[in-house]
Amino acid sequence: MFRAFESGKKGLAGVSLVPFNGGMKKSACVALVAGALSCMGGALSAAPATPERPNVIVLIADDLGYGDLSCYGAKALRTPNMDRLAAQGLRFTRGYAASATSSPSRYALLTGLYPWRNNIRILPGDSPLIIPTERPSLAAMFRNAGYATAAVGKWHLGLGGKTQKDWNKPIAPGPREIGFDYSFIMAATNDRVPCVYFSNGSVVGLDPNDPIEVDYRKNFPGEPTGKTHPQLLKMHPSPNHGHADSIVAGVSRIGFMKGGQAARWDDSCMADVFSEKARSFIDANKDKPFFLYYALHQPHVPRVANPKFAGKSGLGPRGDVILEADAQIGELLACLKKNNLDKNTLIVFTSDNGPVLDDGYADEAVAKARAQKHSPSGSLRGGKYSLFEAGTRVPFVVWQPGVVKPGVSDVPVAQLDCYASFARLVGGKVPAVTDSVDTLEVFRGRSKTSARKDFVIEATSRLAYRSGDWVYIPPHKGPKVAGLTGIELGNDAAPALYRIDGEARQTENLAKKHPKKLAEMQAAFERAKR
Repeated sequence: MFRAFESGKKGLAGVSLVPFNGGMKKSACVALVAGALSCMGGALSAAPATPERPNVIVLIADDLGYGDLSCYGAKALRTPNMDRLAAQGLRFTRGYAASATSSPSRYALLTGLYPWRNNIRILPGDSPLIIPTERPSLAAMFRNAGYATAAVGKWHLGLGGKTQKDWNKPIAPGPREIGFDYSFIMAATNDRVPCVYFSNGSVVGLDPNDPIEVDYRKNFPGEPTGKTHPQLLKMHPSPNHGHADSIVAGVSRIGFMKGGQAARWDDSCMADVFSEKARSFIDANKDKPFFLYYALHQPHVPRVANPKFAGKSGLGPRGDVILEADAQIGELLACLKKNNLDKNTLIVFTSDNGPVLDDGYADEAVAKARAQKHSPSGSLRGGKYSLFEAGTRVPFVVWQPGVVKPGVSDVPVAQLDCYASFARLVGGKVPAVTDSVDTLEVFRGRSKTSARKDFVIEATSRLAYRSGDWVYIPPHKGPKVAGLTGIELGNDAAPALYRIDGEARQTENLAKKHPKKLAEMQAAFERAKR
């Protein structure tokens, strides 16, 4: 089983704010991707990375399903750069996120703790930081080991303290206070306000004469919303999905926002903005070891692809932004090659949770997938929000040419174990209280025996337990299907027991056929929770 656990400290360290002097004029996407590289370097000088102590990149997509990649069996989509990582690296068929939703999953990856231990939920856009600054993080572990550290892309782990934020000043605590030397992020998700970028805690391109205001309860007088001004929309929300609040760049969002017009993002160039920042960080730190947490925003809603990808997939906007994400990965690999870092860099490519088609906007995702016979979950049951397999079984590839043995592995691995595995890789320290276990040799393809024997998965506060080839889903109250998404949640009044082998369709509940195994799993589940 696992080590002893903590109940979780909730306090956040107080931080003084300093004045923010001006902003960058937003005249085009290029104005956002430009930036001083001086702030991207790590505070510690160190010898260049080596294959034995490599640079590390965690490349995490958003809502990308097990069946969305051609290397995982997709026929309607071609993902050549994701496939390249898989062909040159080790592709796991049983790779798991800790949760079937975003914030809890990312919390687990960066802390090495199960998210349900501290009651982590999907966060609103104005949430405070949910990783206590006194809790050792993956980024802090790398920084203490002499690595330059950066977070680029989607954050969704909260910013600032528990009091009301002034978005017009630097906001702390945030990525810097938990170990990232440099950050260029969105606060939450691309369907939530505030719809601006943050560089090292400050809004990029902010005009001090047009301050930002954010509210998740009520709208600001006179501000248009998707509900009151649908004629202003270029993408419409799905009925009853709750994405009809403030309009930014022709798309209505969750929550209300006023001001900050010069700083607001353009969804169609978001991929280029994040790609440039990630590659600039690599260029600036090519002579020292670095850790990059690169969080792609695709294919989360709203799905607005750059014009060069729009209409190219045949699967509508969702397929188009997956092609866009694949191209970003190609740019990342080219950057490593240009800097002669491809042999000295380890990449973990994965997704924060399983897929969803209809998740807030009328973008024809369901109809297009049906027409093309595309299943984003592959042969797995469920999806995002679900305790069934597709909620947490996600693409999981480990890549480092010459070090990671290429191939396909069915050994179960978990994102939760990145912490302990990377700590051994770089000589870092693992917190005394952790749920993470060292699976480095499994990641490298040198072992088929994992220290990870069992795993507690989570989906919107509901738990399930897997051990070996078996999964136990306790009785859970609530709906069987997640609203308009059509995704099965795994809720049932009776306990469920499934054997996970082959295509893992989970079509037969074996609880009555195997009562002894059911009792064994129930007892093990209770021990794991304690």
